[in-house]
Amino acid sequence: MGNDIDLHLGKRLRRRRRLLGLTQQQLASVCGVRFQQIQKYECGANRISAARLWQLSEALEVPVGYFYDGLTELLARAGEAAEERAEGGEMLARKETLDLIRAYYQLGERPRRRLLDLAKSLNGDHDAA
Repeated sequence: MGNDIDLHLGKRLRRRRRLLGLTQQQLASVCGVRFQQIQKYECGANRISAARLWQLSEALEVPVGYFYDGLTELLARAGEAAEERAEGGEMLARKETLDLIRAYYQLGERPRRRLLDLAKSLNGDHDAA
């Protein structure tokens, strides 16, 4: 999750810097760092400390909260996606599922296609996919 936050802050930083027409070098000079550090902040490779975030907000003429706008929604979507992946992972970890997958791939191509069609028709999703 930390990386998601770092990426979000970096995108907000880049957006505001570009909106003001500043180069990375110009912003770096105001903050007393090299432009490479601004690059790393913008791509989320380096975390922005509280003190540096304050400097950036002053240099970019925005409140510190600007950098966090939209973060709650982003993290909520990421959490939902993680839950879906976990549910899928649990399903794939079941012995029954693994046995079915092994048996499926031991079949030839035509029987596999017919079995897949049968499974879809039993589920009522024959027209899907």
